[in-house]
Amino acid sequence: MSDSVLSDPTMLISTPDVIIISTVPVTQISGDELDSVTCDCCGLTDECTESYTEMIRERYIGKWISGFCSEAVKYKVMRTKRFLTTEEEAMARHMNKCNKFKSSSPPSNLTRHLISAMRQILRKSLDSPRMLRSMPNSPSKDDQDNHHDCVSNVLSRSDSCFASLT
Repeated sequence: MSDSVLSDPTMLISTPDVIIISTVPVTQISGDELDSVTCDCCGLTDECTESYTEMIRERYIGKWISGFCSEAVKYKVMRTKRFLTTEEEAMARHMNKCNKFKSSSPPSNLTRHLISAMRQILRKSLDSPRMLRSMPNSPSKDDQDNHHDCVSNVLSRSDSCFASLT
């Protein structure tokens, strides 16, 4: 199947700004052989041409970073535009976070760690302000008067399971 992809006469080659349609096989367009490169942040290994690898290294101060990490850096710059002055600083922070994650060991008790993480998520979601909704969760009094012949299937909670988590 890889032979048919490389020898397919019509290939789409996409760059961030331009889409080029060519009838020349990919091996003749690139002139580069595929090379295995490893992301300097997360360690993801990918096969890229030498010209693409050089382009990424020029963009990111001589470091090759994967598409996932480049999107994380872009998001970090966009999200904290007023705090970060350069993309290099965002990349350094992202690399530090990746290195810290890679060097950390897994938790000793996975179940307790999962419960703790879910508790933190629950607390954050309960502390965050509620979104205004166009439709209320509970039916209004007018709706009940108009549909008095309909049977309501309401689930009620007897106890909460979250008390056992604390």
